[in-house]
Amino acid sequence: MNAPHERDKTDDQGRLRPGESDASGATSARNLNFIEQIIEDDLKSNKWQGRVQTRFPPEPNGYLHIGHAKSICLNFGLAARYGGQCNLRFDDTNPTKEEDEYVTSIQEDVRWLGFDWEDRIYYASDYFPQLYAWAVQLIKQGQAYVCDLTAEETRAYRGTLTEPGRNSPYRDRSVKENLDLFERMRAGEFADGQRTLRAKIDMASPNLNLRDPVMYRILHATHHRTGDQWCIYPMYDFTHGQSDSIERITHSICTLEFENHRPLYDWYCNALGIYHPQQIEFARLNLTYTVMSKRKLLTLVKEGRVSGWDDPRMPTIRGLRRRGYTPEAIRSFCDRIGVAKFNSTIDMAVLENALREDLNRRAPRALAVLRPLKVVLENYPEDQVEEMEAVNNPEDPSAGTRQLPFSREIYIEQDDFREDPPSKFFRLAPGREVRLRAAYIIKCVGVVKDDQGQIVELRCTYDPESRSGTPAANRKVKGTLHWVSAPHAFRAEVRLFDHLFKVMDPDDVPAGADWHANLNPDSLETLPACCLEPRLADAQPGEHFQFERLGYFTVDPVDSRPGHPVFNRSVSLRDTWAKIEKQG
Repeated sequence: MNAPHERDKTDDQGRLRPGESDASGATSARNLNFIEQIIEDDLKSNKWQGRVQTRFPPEPNGYLHIGHAKSICLNFGLAARYGGQCNLRFDDTNPTKEEDEYVTSIQEDVRWLGFDWEDRIYYASDYFPQLYAWAVQLIKQGQAYVCDLTAEETRAYRGTLTEPGRNSPYRDRSVKENLDLFERMRAGEFADGQRTLRAKIDMASPNLNLRDPVMYRILHATHHRTGDQWCIYPMYDFTHGQSDSIERITHSICTLEFENHRPLYDWYCNALGIYHPQQIEFARLNLTYTVMSKRKLLTLVKEGRVSGWDDPRMPTIRGLRRRGYTPEAIRSFCDRIGVAKFNSTIDMAVLENALREDLNRRAPRALAVLRPLKVVLENYPEDQVEEMEAVNNPEDPSAGTRQLPFSREIYIEQDDFREDPPSKFFRLAPGREVRLRAAYIIKCVGVVKDDQGQIVELRCTYDPESRSGTPAANRKVKGTLHWVSAPHAFRAEVRLFDHLFKVMDPDDVPAGADWHANLNPDSLETLPACCLEPRLADAQPGEHFQFERLGYFTVDPVDSRPGHPVFNRSVSLRDTWAKIEKQG
């Protein structure tokens, strides 16, 4: 039988796999990344009998973020590309931090991203009996011992990067004594932290992970799945490789910080004489203007710096989803940044561009005025209302058109008018003409101010011969503005988001300060009474729109109510308006 890579040159979505050629000789656009090359070589040598078995192994102690999305796309994507399978496994070995809430949210996030583990959902806690049996095996082989050193003493005995460690005074206990003590640990006879089970490897190893690492610790805590069945819990390093072995993983893909742990991963599998997967490390995802540490993200939630794990400013998948990111955009982003062996930081703009490209194709256009300035068209009939035809999406002709009400009184953006305009400002000013999108050309003939000298209303005239779609509409003017009919405007709350942190590297802080100092106090701006075209009153949670000239917006799925949608700006448009404002 041929190996899967010889049978199928396309992935599960019919796309040509990297490096493959079709019948015409055309090849895929990108080269193989180093993990794909390893898999290709393994398939050619039949190393795993033609199998590709990966897994995504989150710890259920928090919500997933964009960094996890990269791992999800990589593990599930590789399995799909090579006709293999990917498991979802929860590494739930720390009962003090893990909850069913996180288990549920992780499953929802993986599914939302477009991946399916089918019936292959596993938990490290399912393997506790087998892990315990393997620990006993290592004790019997003289390769594990019960240690009475405290955590502080264990660290002191461990040594440093330049100095070897020292053997624990309990290292040479007999097999019989170790078996007895370990069984009594299991029975709950000792207090938390009183004893540990450690592997007996090499306290002089240059790799600190091999200096008799802890395998089990005593922890009298209720586990979210096993309850109070256990009071000793395996450490991650002892659980990771053996769980992979039980599941017959072929390529155990981890982030780069586990590279120095690989010798320990190998040592456990070899010492136990069990099936031995291959661990491969890749660089984790780091993004500018945000943090990926679960601990820091949890701190932001607990301190009330954000509204929760799903706050649209958070890098969590829940937060990105609420902000309006699509699974297609996130998958495209992960594919675009690729897989590397060295740590680097990706500019947030790359993620934003992936969303713009996706929403540009799918989001219907709409007119919305965020900071309204009233305009009265003095020569427009007072009781007249016209219907203007507007294109729903120029990228999708099948989206058709819609009707926009137009009347004597309209709203435009405050920023679209300058009484004393700077150079290269091509919007509205006294005596100047602009075109209203899908409507008429208007000219400013007067300005109304309040007692404080603030502009509150513009007086304009319109050219009745310049209606959009008529021959006279071709008359050239330099500026085109969006607008909304004042008597027909739908009032809604709109939220504008900026980066959560005001610097590219949030950990780069002044002396004596911590990462909190870099939080952006202006990361959220709420506009309570924006004016939107009337059809948006019926917008449903999760729907996307491009507010012309303003950006892409999504109906908030949490705070919106029937007939009262709240809009989150997902991402701004790439345009020149910000540059013009600076010049002004």
